[in-house]
Amino acid sequence: MWTETNDRLTIHLSFRDFAEAMGFIQEVALRAEKMDHHPTWTNSWNKVSIELCTHSAGNKITEKDRKLALEIEEIYRKYRI
Repeated sequence: MWTETNDRLTIHLSFRDFAEAMGFIQEVALRAEKMDHHPTWTNSWNKVSIELCTHSAGNKITEKDRKLALEIEEIYRKYRI
């Protein structure tokens, strides 16, 4: 699911509609806040793109990113089209 390019983990996801995409974003936001690790993302209607890297580690991929990526995958499984 994730690609690793330029010291970033990246994923592009699709949902049934805008409301579903926003529900997913909200769930990820709550988990990310608990982890104190916040993704960079964009949303356009039913599409969500996410980038993960750790700014405090010089914008490199760390274990924190990999852990959040697994959390995001877990959430996304509920939304699979």
